[in-house]
Amino acid sequence: MTASIGAVVPRPPLPAGVVPQLVLAVLCAGYATGAALGWGSSRVALIMGDFGLSAAAFAAAFSCLHYARIRQGRFRPAWLMFGVSSAMAGIGNGIWGWYEVVLQRPLPEASVADFFFLLFAPPAVIGLLVLARRPVSRAGWICLGLDTWLIGGSLLTISWTLALAHAAGDDESVPRVALSLAYPLLDIVLVSMVLALHFRRTAAGRSAINTAIGALVLTVLCDALFTSPLLQEQYRSGQLLDAGWFAGSVLLAYAPWVGRAEEAEEAEERGQKERGRPIAGHIGALAPYLAAGVCTLGILYNLLDGRSVDRVVLMTACTVVLALVVRQAIMLLDNISLTQELAQKENHFRSLVQGSSDVIMIAAPSGVLRYVSPAAQGVYGTDPEELVGCELAGLIHPDDLGRVLHEVRRFLSAPPGGARSIRIECRFRAGRGRRGGRAGGEGGYGEDGWLNVESTVNRHHNGLIFNSRDVTERVRLQAQLQHSASHDALTDLPNRALFTERVGHALGGRRAGDANAAVLFIDLDGFKAVNDTVGHAAGDELLIQAGRRLQESIRSGDSAARLGGDEFAVLLVGGAAGENRSDGAGRERRTREVADRLRVRLSEPYTAGGVEVRVAASIGVAFAEPGSTPAELMRNADLAMYRAKQAGKARVELYAPQMQAEVVRRIEMANRLRSALDDGQFTLVHQPVVELSSGRLAALSAQPRWRSAQGIVHTPAEFMQGPPDTGGRGSGQDRARTAELARWLLEATVEQAAERYEAGMGIPVTVRMSAARLTDRSMSPQLVEALLVRHGLPPGALTVEVADSDTRVGMDELERRLVALRRLGVRIALDGFGSGHAAIAALRRLPVDVLKLDRGLVDGLAESPRLRAIAAGMIGIAGELGLDSTAEGVDLPEQAEVLRALGCRHAQGMAYCEPLEEERVRDALALGAFALPEEDASAIALT
Repeated sequence: MTASIGAVVPRPPLPAGVVPQLVLAVLCAGYATGAALGWGSSRVALIMGDFGLSAAAFAAAFSCLHYARIRQGRFRPAWLMFGVSSAMAGIGNGIWGWYEVVLQRPLPEASVADFFFLLFAPPAVIGLLVLARRPVSRAGWICLGLDTWLIGGSLLTISWTLALAHAAGDDESVPRVALSLAYPLLDIVLVSMVLALHFRRTAAGRSAINTAIGALVLTVLCDALFTSPLLQEQYRSGQLLDAGWFAGSVLLAYAPWVGRAEEAEEAEERGQKERGRPIAGHIGALAPYLAAGVCTLGILYNLLDGRSVDRVVLMTACTVVLALVVRQAIMLLDNISLTQELAQKENHFRSLVQGSSDVIMIAAPSGVLRYVSPAAQGVYGTDPEELVGCELAGLIHPDDLGRVLHEVRRFLSAPPGGARSIRIECRFRAGRGRRGGRAGGEGGYGEDGWLNVESTVNRHHNGLIFNSRDVTERVRLQAQLQHSASHDALTDLPNRALFTERVGHALGGRRAGDANAAVLFIDLDGFKAVNDTVGHAAGDELLIQAGRRLQESIRSGDSAARLGGDEFAVLLVGGAAGENRSDGAGRERRTREVADRLRVRLSEPYTAGGVEVRVAASIGVAFAEPGSTPAELMRNADLAMYRAKQAGKARVELYAPQMQAEVVRRIEMANRLRSALDDGQFTLVHQPVVELSSGRLAALSAQPRWRSAQGIVHTPAEFMQGPPDTGGRGSGQDRARTAELARWLLEATVEQAAERYEAGMGIPVTVRMSAARLTDRSMSPQLVEALLVRHGLPPGALTVEVADSDTRVGMDELERRLVALRRLGVRIALDGFGSGHAAIAALRRLPVDVLKLDRGLVDGLAESPRLRAIAAGMIGIAGELGLDSTAEGVDLPEQAEVLRALGCRHAQGMAYCEPLEEERVRDALALGAFALPEEDASAIALT
């Protein structure tokens, strides 16, 4: 059980550096104990007192020199000097032991050992200079030298008064006196440097430097005791005084490595040392005055003792006082310079704060503002003095206050080593001289009386300092950009992306089985004609009015959007689409009523471009079903709208599942058609165009046929119906398919016509193309010219029949294309003439050679006098304009008789001949004419 607990709860490790410190303590204590007990014998005492100290000094030298060799850095020369200093002490103790232990005779008064002992201090002084923080100016170096002399002079005064004067006055030889004075004087220099540099040591490696200084102080203290006359006469090697030297050497050996042992505790020690620096700084400032006081006490001691003032004491005291005066003068000049520099920096920063466009505010821990910069007048419109003393919380918008307080509390509770600042954005109360933007709306503008402010917050003496700037315009610009990204630029209605997002929200918020959402797709019929006749600017004006009408006609909870071009959409939510799923008839009735109301409103006359124009609206409706996605719902509404346009436009259609099935069927047909083109399953047939007056074969009308692999023949009416996309226009794949088929039809027609011309059966041929294909980039006049040249067909033998007048096709571009074909010599025929006003507009602008009467006009010609009158008018127009007239769909003999009587020149249809393949075409050309219908009522069958 104990083992398992120990494994789960690990014992805390010993602090770093404890084990070496314990070893050092045991060594020093053991040496001190042995010295106090006399080591058991006089010989052992001599060995430990001489060679023991020498070994400890050499250990310190090895440790310092080894550390200096393996470590690179600023302090490396210091440890080299400390190593050299310890080596000098080790050599001196070794020579001392050589005399006492090996030679067994007393050390001479002036020996080689004294020379090495005296060399201990200079390297140590140099090492202390390396460890000190170097002054940055010449005055700093002078003050360092003066401080050293002040401390050294005071120590010299005391030492001379108490001991050195007696040593110098004894009747001894000059070498002995010089040697007696050299030891204490070098110790005084070393102690002076230690004390002067103690308050100037660098912050790096603080533990190692303190340990090294402690070792040198302990060594110097033992030297001072040794040089006193009382102890010098009674000193023997191995006594307790040697324990101090031993401990000094051991501490110096440990000093280089103590920094690595205490790196883990550096953060905690840094805080304690920061708290102790003010006291150390005060003691360092008082050190020169203490030195002067010590010199004064030395002079007073001589006077009170009844002796005359010693000249050495007097001269030393005078130089100390002089050094103190010089130091004070340097410090005074330095303080004046620092004061001036501080005043310049203060003025500089004050001008920066007062001239800054940002508002700087200092808040107490209670939240009361203590300082506000002058920029508040221009930014907030409030006098800074009025803000001082106010609570900051009272100036922040109530909706933002909770968030701001949370951010500030989290910032203040963070550890000091964390983030130094935070950035907060909130609304700040504006004064009378400044107001925010317009009242808030969908654009996200700020409320009146509030500014959007961004503040950088920093700690400041247990309070906070705010550096704030007005970002109201930036917030407004961001709101405008966001609004522009989600709204139509022309009508300001939501665009497709935002509308799709709202449809998704409506579907996501519905419960299972709920059907209270519907999407309406709206297309403006006849809008293209407005652009072509009145202009695009008028078209844009019409779209703006339509969007406004749409927005005004729906409820506040519903959404209207412009999807692009003349296409709009409406999202109905809630009761507008019915009560529930079980009331399907009521839902459809209510939604149809809304859609009809929108259709009628959008179909009312518009004033655009200074004229009154009219457009209609085709609307498709799709209802939300359980599991519907936004894409599916919008697709269904789009299909319903396309069905409304196919059914005659200006109507409302509800989505039915068979619409999607029809789309799938058309897509399958398109895929099969694409494969048929690749596999060569298309063929060309020609229907004769007959002269009504004589029955002569006047031309051929080329028509494509698709003979599938199963042997089924499809007419263009079957395979040219492609799947719709938005607005009923063909998809990209559908357009590519029809373009490829049109190119094949044109090339096959030209190629076969050229072959017939080469065989001596030259006859004009007509190829039927839609206006969209003629204006397509792939059907350029240059392509037609290249085909005619390549196959050698005269341009006059080709007639291009414009199959329809689609309002979505630009009339200007169509006119340019047809004019270019006419210049080549190609004839132009206008198909479907008489089917509507669009044909009249096309006749007015397009370069036409042939008018083809619409099949719908020909069907009831024999029964309806009205249609006969209309047909007569059309044929008369063609005659007046010098155009040829051709009737298509002439399937009955009586139709041919009426047309001939009305003056129509040509006809094609089953009354004369069905479409023929190439071999039968050549037979018909060899025959050259067909029997007139009144002579033979049945169509001629060619074999």
